[in-house]
Parts: sequence; structure tokens; C-alpha cells
Amino acid sequence: MDRRKFLGTVAAVVAGSAARTLPAPVAESGKKEIPRRVLGKTGVEVTSLILGGVVAMKEAPTAKFHPAELANAAIDAGIHYFDTAPSYNNGQSEQNYGEVLATRRKEVFLATKTGNRTYDGAMREVEASLKRLRTDRLDLLQVHGVKAEEDFTKWDKSDGMLKALYKLRDEKVTRFIGVTGHESAEAMRQAIEQFEFDTILTTLNPTARRFPFQQLVLPVAREKKMGILAMKVMGGGLGSLAVGNPIKNDDVWYHDAAPRQAPAARLIRYALGLPITAAVVGMGSLEHLRINVAAARDAQRLDQAERKELEKHMS
Repeated sequence: MDRRKFLGTVAAVVAGSAARTLPAPVAESGKKEIPRRVLGKTGVEVTSLILGGVVAMKEAPTAKFHPAELANAAIDAGIHYFDTAPSYNNGQSEQNYGEVLATRRKEVFLATKTGNRTYDGAMREVEASLKRLRTDRLDLLQVHGVKAEEDFTKWDKSDGMLKALYKLRDEKVTRFIGVTGHESAEAMRQAIEQFEFDTILTTLNPTARRFPFQQLVLPVAREKKMGILAMKVMGGGLGSLAVGNPIKNDDVWYHDAAPRQAPAARLIRYALGLPITAAVVGMGSLEHLRINVAAARDAQRLDQAERKELEKHMS
């Protein structure tokens, strides 16, 4: 596919779209910045807290709240990494981000995903994502949602998805490529052993259900010097691992619940205390943003005893 043709309509959308003027809180003066960490072998430094594309970011705008306000405020608060995917409410998440990226693209490390496993399908999906995001380039393009029974033999065939990712990287549509998944630790381990990726996004929190991801995936990712990103830090969905959120999570099978909750700041400190680069956290409001940013700024890791205590509490 010709890169000029691929990006032509995207550029037209960006050039012809005036970004909506969005209110955003003034960044707090005198506060520590969110620490930055190196994203594995990419050598790029990114903020250790990432704004996730679900929760508020995937919702349609209303008269009371536009999700782009959250993204705008996140940049002002020091978060310079956005993560999203076309499957988040049928592209609504990317569209919301696009309202901010139309004028603030240079301030953001931008990551999205493709769930398609074919060359043509991945190409079409990425083109649509770029239009919604109002940009002609990504920083990170990720394979979305490795399944427990994933057929890896299809990934690198001549008509497979990896060919599309490599081509897009060669053509500088994306700088880096990565892989994501939360269904099976064994499948994630296989994916990064078989193929070369710059990053991995997987589920890491103090519930027993997620220990295999620490045990099976982290050692391989570290050995390969990958950028390691944590998700489901608060359980995903309604974030029921965190105090203040509903005790019962939604009915999505891959979202986590626990017999007890913990403060959101403690869950963030737990994740950032692992040998990772950053934590992707979906946020439901500006108040959630303030709490999470404060926790990331603190960046004080739990010691071994505190980690074990929290794991016992949440299991």
C-alpha cells in the first residue's frame, strides 16, 4: 500500500478539523512531576502513568461531560502517554482522544491497537484509527488481545497481521510495535518468545488470578528488554479492587474482583513497584485523575512485606 495514499484522507481530516476548545484545570504549581521511565529497548522515556482508553474515555460526549476534557486535563497534569483501541466502544475512545490530539499531538506518546489478524484487515483498521485520532502517525501499534488458544502460525504468513505491522513501521506510520493480552499468561509468554516486539501490555495486580503473569511473562519480557506495561491495575471494568468503586465488578469475565478492596494509590504503587515501565489506568472522572496522578508522583514503592500483605489481603 502506498503510504501517501494510505495517509491522504487522514491528513485531510486533520487539516480540516478545528479542535473543540476544551476547559482544562490549570496544572498544579510546585508539584513533583510524574516520573518517567525508559520504555525498554526503544530508549524512549515515557510517563509512568498512562491514561487508558476505557472507562470515561470510551463514552460518548454529553452536555455534562466531554471525555476529551479528561484527556486534556491529563496532559496538563503531566500524563503524556495515551492508550486506546478501535474496539473501545466502536472507535468512540479514539474519536474522543482525537479532539485533543488535533492540536496537542506533539505532547503525547500515542498507542493504539489492531485486533485483526490479517494483513488487509489490520491495514484497514489502522487507517480508520488514524482518521478518528486526527493524526498521521502513531508511536506504538499493538496486537490486541492475545487469546488462550491463539493460532500463532497465522501471524507471520504472507497475508498475516505482522506483515502489516512491519510495513507500517518501515513506512514510519508507527515507531514501535507491541502486543497485548490478559486472557492467558502462557499465551502471552509464547507470543513474546516467538516474535520480536518492542513492548508488552499485560495484566498485573495483587490478586492471585494475575500472579501467573508475573511469574511466566515478566522474566521473558525483561530478558528481551521489552517495554513492560501493566493493565487491570484496579481490576478493569468498574475497578472494583479500589476503595470507592463498586465492590462487585461488572459481569465481564476478564475483569477482576477481590474479597476486599485497597486504596487506588496503593494499587498503583504496587504495579509501579514491579519491574515495569508504566501502568495503564482507565479513569472515570477528573477526581480519579487527581488521585492517580498524586500516587504516580509519589512513586514510593511498596517494600517486600507490604507487597505480600497486600497480595494476601486481595486474594
